[in-house]
Amino acid sequence: MSIKAAITGVSAYLPEDVLTNADLEKIVETNDEWITSRTGIKERRILKGEGLGTSFMAAEAVKSLLKKTNTKPEEVDLVIVATVTPDYLFPSTANLVCTQAGIPAIGSFDILAACSGFIYALSTGSQFIESGRYKKVVVVGADKMSSIIDWTDRTTCILFGDGAGAVMLEANEEGLGLQDFRMHSDGTGEDHLNMRGGGSKFPASHETVDQRLHYIRQEGQAVFKFAVTKMADTAEEIMKANNLTGDDIAYLVPHQANKRIIDATARRMGVGEDKVMLNINKYGNTTAATIPLCLFDYESKLKKGDNLILAAFGGGFTWASAYLKWAY
Repeated sequence: MSIKAAITGVSAYLPEDVLTNADLEKIVETNDEWITSRTGIKERRILKGEGLGTSFMAAEAVKSLLKKTNTKPEEVDLVIVATVTPDYLFPSTANLVCTQAGIPAIGSFDILAACSGFIYALSTGSQFIESGRYKKVVVVGADKMSSIIDWTDRTTCILFGDGAGAVMLEANEEGLGLQDFRMHSDGTGEDHLNMRGGGSKFPASHETVDQRLHYIRQEGQAVFKFAVTKMADTAEEIMKANNLTGDDIAYLVPHQANKRIIDATARRMGVGEDKVMLNINKYGNTTAATIPLCLFDYESKLKKGDNLILAAFGGGFTWASAYLKWAY
């Protein structure tokens, strides 16, 4: 039987500080009922502490993963970090994570695909396992969204939180692991969801700071319309390609952006609420971290051989899905 890349362990890191909807009522004009009814979010975690960036959370998740899977740092062959909030433009966050986690000089790199980033990274990491080149690949989804939030913008500051999740990929010869994946992008979404400042097009300057270009900006209605359609499309696409019905699926593992988007995707797949992983109420949208955080929260409910469909939509636009057979 051909080799598949299987998840053999999952871990996470969440900051201690909790920002509730009641807390946000003191910052911007909003209220708990408005936020909950439109997004499903009740609270989110915020990373505080001088000099603590995304690499800190990612490294903590990786260190926990190594301990949990009884893996020595020197046994790791590759680290991939999906993030839109790197510590720096360079060096990559993955480089910093390796150092902080005590992993010696191996290959490591970042993937930037917004909220679809974890599926992009998982799909990429799986190729190194399936080729036989590497035995252990660590894939991380991590974002410190609080670092790019405009806390005066009530349409975006209510949505996002900070966190990190990490998985170990190893070879499996039982037919378990990543079965299939789909990745898509459409650059026409550039104007609907972005952070304009800080790149080569609009380098940091007094003007970009004054214009608040270093914060997330999104056109909510346009993004919602695209997300509802594309996230459901890609989930349905991968199910049809693998002759799966809702009855075959143990869980939908959706990107946690908005409860209404998640519900629409589940309906298209033909799965009930009992088959949908959901933690947006606790963490908000942690961008690349949402899917591994779901796997971490639901790990005790998963059984070997369970069919999982991962689906995400993010800025760019990007969208992606993966069909995974749980391996333990």
